[in-house]
Amino acid sequence: MAIKLYQFCISHYCEKARWALDYKGINYQTVNLLPGQHVNTIRKLTGAESSVPVLEHDGQIIQGSGHILDYLDKVFPDKPLLPADPDLQARVLEWEQKLDEQAGPALRTWVYHYFLQRPKIVVPMLAAGTPFYNRILLSLAFSRVDEIMRKWMKINQKTADTSQATLEALVKELAEIYQHRPFLVGDQFTRADLTACSLLAPLFQPPEYPVPWPKPAKIPKPVQAWLSEWQTAIDPIAAVYRQNR
Repeated sequence: MAIKLYQFCISHYCEKARWALDYKGINYQTVNLLPGQHVNTIRKLTGAESSVPVLEHDGQIIQGSGHILDYLDKVFPDKPLLPADPDLQARVLEWEQKLDEQAGPALRTWVYHYFLQRPKIVVPMLAAGTPFYNRILLSLAFSRVDEIMRKWMKINQKTADTSQATLEALVKELAEIYQHRPFLVGDQFTRADLTACSLLAPLFQPPEYPVPWPKPAKIPKPVQAWLSEWQTAIDPIAAVYRQNR
């Protein structure tokens, strides 16, 4: 049975799953969903929460990027994303948990707070990979979309400021490590590096990411200013992405 990845193109957690599949050389089919309309599709698959990514393979349904990486290493053991040494494994998984719990939500909250103020920019990214008419539907209903997303993800100026501080601490920590060694743990690329670089990829807009990135001049000014200030720290993380993606 073909492997299917149910996803939002814009989701950095879905990029984490895409990268793991690509890294292992696994053929798969993406099923691109529109945020909001995805709920029924995903709940039919999982019988539970509607979050993406979701992997479907040989009758198995695996939900969540971390669980997907677990599954891929078990079923497709070539090019493992965990080192063999148990102590190194523990350090890798500790990094992954920290990044999943801090980097992912912080970047999402911070970016959406500003980009939701620019519907002409964010709508094409939200609808990426789905039929063209979804852009029209999202545009027409954008005020409601904005309200729902802000309520669901608790997005406001205060949470955006807190998220920005979290991002700054993490980017600084990662940059200092990557400036001195190529990987976060041990001497090989692991799911710790994959998680760090995929969750922070929107900061450097790689071409492998299947969304129409806005031109620099279209990026909201607070985000532009921050990216300019932090470019030197972002560059080592982007380099690890380019070298391994």
